[in-house]
Formats: sequence, C-alpha cells, structure tokens
Amino acid sequence: MRPRFTLLLLAWAVCSPLWPLPAPVQARTTLPQTASFQQLSRAAERARQANRDDEAIRLYQQALKMKPEWDEGLWNLSTLLYEKERYAEVRDRLRRFVADQPKAGAGWALLGLSEFQTREYARALDHLRQGMTLGTGGSQGMARSVFYYAAVLLTRFEKYDQSQSLLFEMARSGQAESFLVEPVGLAVLRMPLLPEEVPSDRREMVRLAGEGAFAFNDQHQDDAEKLFRQMTLAFPHEPGVHFLFGTFLMNERPEDGIREMKRELEISPFHVPARVRLAEEYVKEGQVDQALALAAEAVKLDSQDASTHLARGEALVAKGDLPAAVRELEAARDQAPEIVKIRWALFRAYTALGRREDAGKEKDAIQKLAQPGSPP
Repeated sequence: MRPRFTLLLLAWAVCSPLWPLPAPVQARTTLPQTASFQQLSRAAERARQANRDDEAIRLYQQALKMKPEWDEGLWNLSTLLYEKERYAEVRDRLRRFVADQPKAGAGWALLGLSEFQTREYARALDHLRQGMTLGTGGSQGMARSVFYYAAVLLTRFEKYDQSQSLLFEMARSGQAESFLVEPVGLAVLRMPLLPEEVPSDRREMVRLAGEGAFAFNDQHQDDAEKLFRQMTLAFPHEPGVHFLFGTFLMNERPEDGIREMKRELEISPFHVPARVRLAEEYVKEGQVDQALALAAEAVKLDSQDASTHLARGEALVAKGDLPAAVRELEAARDQAPEIVKIRWALFRAYTALGRREDAGKEKDAIQKLAQPGSPP
C-alpha cells in the first residue's frame, strides 16, 4: 500500500524557499562528457521541473558523484526514486540525508515510509515518530501518510492504545472513517497484524470491530452495541472479541461486561487486559480480594506491562496496604512515566502516607504532562 502525497511539496518543504512554478516540457538535455557540477545540477533541476523523471534521476546521480554532500540534490533524487517505487535506493540515500539534516522532519518521515516498504518495520516506526516530532513541512498528505503508517506499525508492535489514539486523531482531523475502519478494528481487537495481513475469513470480524469502535467514539452507543453484538454472535470463539464487547459493556451495564470478560478468559486463558479490566471493576464494586487475585495473575503474566502494576496497586490501596501499593504504583510509573492516571494514583498514595515531598514531585509531573505537546 503506497502512501499518496505530493512529493514535489515535500521537496519544497525541505529545500526550496519558494514554490516552483511548473515548467514547460523541454527536450532531453544533452551535456558534454566533461560537464561540471553546476551544469549537471542545473540540468537535473530543469528535467525535474519538466517531469522528465528518468533523465532527472540520471543527472542527479551524476552530479552527486561529483559532490556527495549536495543535500538538495540528494533530497530531490530521493523523492524521484520514491515515485518510481525504488524504495531500497531511497532508504539508503535518505539515511545519508538525515545524517546531514537531522532536523528535517520530512526527511525522517520519507525515510520511515521507505523502510515500511522494505519491511524494516522497527526502524520505520522509529523514523516515522521522529518525523512526527519534527514536523513534515506543512504537507497534509504526508502527515496523514506518516500518522497512518505509524499507527498500523504501533498495532503490529502491540502498542494498541497508542495506535488507537493516532487513528482517532486522524478521524477528528477529517480523514474518512471508512479508510480507517480496518486499522482501528485491529487495534481494538488487539491483533498484532498489518491490514494487509488480515486473513480473509477474519476481515468481517475486523470490520465490525472497527465500525463499532467508531460508533462508540462518536457516542452512538446503540449502534456500537449492535455492531459489537453482531461481532460476538458471528465470531463467538475468536480471541479478543468478548474482551472488546466487555470493555464497551463495562460502561453501560457492568454485570454484562463482567460476564463478557469472563468469557474472554475462557477462550484466552492468558489474556492480561481482561484480567486488568476485571480487577478495576471489582475494586469499584468493593470486591477487593477478587481484584487482588486477578491483578496478581496479570503481573505474573506480564510484569513489563505498566497497567498490571497499576491494577495491583489500586487494589492494594483499596485493601489498605499503602506501602505495598506504592511499590506497585512506582513500578508502573517507572515503566510508563507519561501516563497521568498512574501519576495521580501515586500522588494520592503518597499523600495518604504523609510523604509530602514525593506527592509534590508527582503533582509537578502531572502539571508538565498536562502542557500542550506532552504525550497523551
């Protein structure tokens, strides 16, 4: 699936002070064998503006042999090669480009998109995030491509909550929901797959999950419930289905949500998020011993997941064991320092223990995280 955006705009964003006007089509440039760098670079630019891409690629390559540090030419050549779907060449050239231009967000973004196409997914995600942090030069099309591919890679690397945040942000910014239904479905079902990797016999399940998630996000609860119920009836034995429906029902009818979560654990005995969500609900209902048991199982199954320590810490607070609760909450904070919910839980626990200095530090951290540009 190739990103759709105007690479000429990207070239403008990185290298050119003004938007280049389209040039009339010209005949192929003929240069002497002893052409200088200046002659080659000017001819390459004329060919690029005249949409003679193959000629422009050849001329840029010749000019860069003479002056490898020519960043503008390296960028223009990279964008032309990307249009030709020569992704490995783009990747190699852009790695040199960003080494010289580390603040060029569009360079990192296009590098990440190229690495996605060459299936170097871990590097692609890192570089797409770098592009998002630095900005893509005002190109809406490129920004959407970067957000989309970062989101689907986050799902593939099991960062489901982060993926959902990006995808719903895209929908809020005007991206058609129909384009995002499948990626959202994968994220809410917690399936670590790219959209093109979904088996054909599971596409309907993913579609229903995505449409239900959008309906819920748009506060159309009745529509969301119908879609989620249809999903569970059509795919009653699939992992993740009952967890998703149960998560929805916890907000509407907690007793039904608990039943769905228990059904999920029958199908997926090692499902950590179902245990965490059940533990949270049991704390609300005052069933502290059940919450503690589930949270302890969740920590044992995945001690690297901050949500498991948070669930156990909150259950311990409800039990009245504040010192043990603080140890769990500190473990959660160390693993996910950007999660405000964890910081608040620690602030309350420190306050209850009379640890004013530690409580003050957590309050300062919460205020910093609340500032614009902080992680969600």
